[in-house]
Amino acid sequence: MKTAKKTALIYCQNQFGLVDGKTAAALVRHSERYRIVGVIDGSLAGQDAGAALGDGKNGIPIFFDLDEALQNLGEIPDYYIYGKAPLEACIPMDERLLVIAAMEKGMDIINGLHQFFSEDPEFADIAARNNVHIQDIRKSPQLQDLHVFTGQISKVNVPVIALLGTDCACGKMTTAVALNQALNHLGIKSVLVATGQTSLMQGAVYGVSIDALISQFVIGEIEHAVIQAFEQERPDIILVEGQSAVSHPAFMGSLGILKGSMPDGVILQHPPARRFRCDFPHLAMPTVGSEIQLIESISQARVIAIALSHENLADEEILPIINRYEQQFRLPTTDVLNYGCQKLIQALGDRFPQLGLHSQPAPTERIPVLAMG
Repeated sequence: MKTAKKTALIYCQNQFGLVDGKTAAALVRHSERYRIVGVIDGSLAGQDAGAALGDGKNGIPIFFDLDEALQNLGEIPDYYIYGKAPLEACIPMDERLLVIAAMEKGMDIINGLHQFFSEDPEFADIAARNNVHIQDIRKSPQLQDLHVFTGQISKVNVPVIALLGTDCACGKMTTAVALNQALNHLGIKSVLVATGQTSLMQGAVYGVSIDALISQFVIGEIEHAVIQAFEQERPDIILVEGQSAVSHPAFMGSLGILKGSMPDGVILQHPPARRFRCDFPHLAMPTVGSEIQLIESISQARVIAIALSHENLADEEILPIINRYEQQFRLPTTDVLNYGCQKLIQALGDRFPQLGLHSQPAPTERIPVLAMG
């Protein structure tokens, strides 16, 4: 019997639909663990969260503040999720007070920051007094539970596909979740290995937030997660969520993913209209060509398809860009939020005939992407 999802309210003040609000957006689009009942962002108050993301209405309201949310929801949500992913190390005082207010209302706290709320003496005391639980998603496993690389990844005999990108927050996880859903919809058993806090919040069973790990264990933890998924699920295919970009000077995540998962193929995510790396306005974006060259020069994997993010693009601009990329790189190219995953599935079928994807009936319409359920 299916267990009812716990209800959750997401805090994302002034960032919903923007780069630093990617956690909130992802949870609004898809969550296997929570039923999202509202978003807090005073700048968009009164709007529907799905419509605010450009996905169409989904019935999730955006509230001005915590008080308005609690007055309109009728009952206290089970969870208060901090849904922003800022560069700053610690949250400001006004946001601390909101976390305290949520705990005093009896809401458990889900936190994806590097600042661990459970280790904050004030938060811990208030949580204990109100019998609520604080979960820090980015907290690393205990040292004795961490893994170094063993080489056992070689026994994984199903295709492993890494969803990498040219930058942070460019749609890698969105494409990974959509493709995972689409494959399972077609009867191909696909398992998604998480490498970041948001996909773990969404309900991924396998994986770890790799940017919370001591660097020595990043590659081993990715290898361990892929092996766990292979041994326990016996899937037809394993997808591995990407982080940042191999070329990004500030982060090492994608390099660890390439080494730890040893993928058989890569799907590359790119935002064509983005000129500078997010949060780094003086660093120009790499080209798709340079990123492909870098990935293929440091790994045995080949890029088999391109997925685009349509941020800052008008609807009429997307198809011409897709066509241009396909002509330039001779790779299937799509935007999964607008056009679904068919091209990605076709690319997997061409590359890995053992999946039997060409024997699957072609869907007569686009497979629903990131539906709540």
